[in-house]
Amino acid sequence: MKTLKSTLLLFLFVPLIKPAPPSQQDSRIIYDYGTDNFEESLFSRDYEDKSLDGKSIKEKETMIIIPDEKGFQLQKDESTKPLSPKKENDEMPTCLLCVCLSGSVYCEEVDIDAVPPLPKESAYLYARFNKIKKLTAKDFADIPNLRRLDFTGNLIEDIEDGTFSKLSLLEELTLAENQLLKLPVLPPKLTLFNAKYNKIKSRGIKANTFKKLNNLSFLYLDHNALESVPLNLPESLRVIHLQFNNITSITDDTFCKANDTSYIRDRIEEIRLEGNPIILGKHPNSFICLKRLPVGSYI
Repeated sequence: MKTLKSTLLLFLFVPLIKPAPPSQQDSRIIYDYGTDNFEESLFSRDYEDKSLDGKSIKEKETMIIIPDEKGFQLQKDESTKPLSPKKENDEMPTCLLCVCLSGSVYCEEVDIDAVPPLPKESAYLYARFNKIKKLTAKDFADIPNLRRLDFTGNLIEDIEDGTFSKLSLLEELTLAENQLLKLPVLPPKLTLFNAKYNKIKSRGIKANTFKKLNNLSFLYLDHNALESVPLNLPESLRVIHLQFNNITSITDDTFCKANDTSYIRDRIEEIRLEGNPIILGKHPNSFICLKRLPVGSYI
């Protein structure tokens, strides 16, 4: 009788006993035993062991379970590579480095060593007192509306042929206080050209450099190393500064026309030749067409 009671009690309590649930860690690993060729299964493991700016960040790492003869091996999945961060632009945009205002770009005293990329609508560039050593045709290739360029106080030694060839609207070009030994081909509509305080010699100026510049009014070549007055100066000139060079002589055709005594050069307002070895008083016929005598030494 006692044995029967024990058996009944056992049957009553068995349904109340449930198996313990699988641990959270075990539930995150998926296995596939359905085939002889065990397929790779993935599982993820989260951990927090890196910090950024003092804050913990959660990084998710993917692991691969690879079967071998002795059991299973865990291997980090490197097939998915994290995206590399964007590289910062080393070159600061021109209009942050310089000041851009209504078609004018002001890049003065910012230590640039080359002409920066310019907005296409640029008409005026002021790049004074920098460290630019060379000007190239590419610098202005896509900027056709430029009217004024000022490179005063740089280190320019060389200007490529054709640098200004596409600048058909350029009116003022200033290259003062540089290291130039020769002049480039100049654009046809110039009204002002300033290359004072350079190292230009007469052989660095071609005979036709100024010949076709029919709008040129102001020419500044003072404080260079010229041995003579440049040839074929256009009729349009009003001011010519050649002081403090090494000019030793001039001819009757330098400013006037030797074969035309009635010729008057009435547009010229000022010619400066002081600081040169030449004695102007020895060349009276060289100024017969001028309304005003050049500034310089006559005795």
